[in-house]
Amino acid sequence: MAITIRDVARAAGVSTATVSRALRDLPNVDDQTRLRVQQVAAELDYVISPSASRLASGRTGSVAVITPYIARWFFSTVLSGVESVLQSAGIDLLLMSVSNSSGQLRLPPAPRLRRRVDGVLVIAIPADDPQLHEVLALGMPTSLIGVTFEGVPSVTIDDVQAARTAARHLVNLGHHRIGLIGGAPGAAPFTAEYDRHRGFLEVMDEAGLQFDPILGSYGHFTVAGGEQAMTDLLTLPARPTAVFAMSDEMAFGAMRAMRSHGLQPGRDISLVGIDGHEISELLDLTTVAQPVQDLGRIAAEALLAQLHGSGERTDESTRPLPTQLIVRGSTAPLARP
Repeated sequence: MAITIRDVARAAGVSTATVSRALRDLPNVDDQTRLRVQQVAAELDYVISPSASRLASGRTGSVAVITPYIARWFFSTVLSGVESVLQSAGIDLLLMSVSNSSGQLRLPPAPRLRRRVDGVLVIAIPADDPQLHEVLALGMPTSLIGVTFEGVPSVTIDDVQAARTAARHLVNLGHHRIGLIGGAPGAAPFTAEYDRHRGFLEVMDEAGLQFDPILGSYGHFTVAGGEQAMTDLLTLPARPTAVFAMSDEMAFGAMRAMRSHGLQPGRDISLVGIDGHEISELLDLTTVAQPVQDLGRIAAEALLAQLHGSGERTDESTRPLPTQLIVRGSTAPLARP
């Protein structure tokens, strides 16, 4: 027969309520009693029921992670950092991918979240999205990644500065005709894309260079998209001497397009990305690396702090994490005729 909490209480000479408090590390149990209950439970091979524990505490033991994508490298790497923290804390992760085939975001109804989870972690949903405001209005423990919102713990990088670093690297190498591979035409759906575009244009302006809109192409943050975007740039009457891709994955596609045209990154056209994707080293891609897994880890830790009642915001969760330019063979000084 399965051992029950009543069996443990009888063997330890205490009430079932005391057993429950002792095994869940709750207050109002003296150390000697707590130790005796734990020893008896171990001897009887009794483990407190997670469902019963959650029912008694009024908590679900789960948090929702709301993300536009799951399969894309940035988001899956962020999720690995989140999961490493939540798993260690015994918290279940309810994953909610909220983008549809047309690229529109559709967040779950806010009341539904309150019934299912104890907290929410949101990845790269724009701060002005009304659906995000509905989630924040629940007043649940919440942590943000890649976006900032007043009064809510958030973890980001400085995307403007990351793009400035990439663009400045190309300008310092003597390139003036620089192409740009962005995400999508029209209004940027994510803050990062808007900020990277702004940082690129700032450097061009500071260098006295006029960005030619014809040198802007769109790769939708995918390898295939980057390949098509670079193909479009290569078929221009006057192609760029260098290209800044807003993500490493788009840069990978751009490299494939260059090689299919008999061109070599760095020798014929310089190329720089942003992310620090593991494959960038194998492909010899110059990139501005960001600590993607750390973004997930720190955001999850900030959420746990709220769940445990401390609510303290560490320095890591209040300032942008640093990025680093890693120079490889895909960029080189402009060869003068």
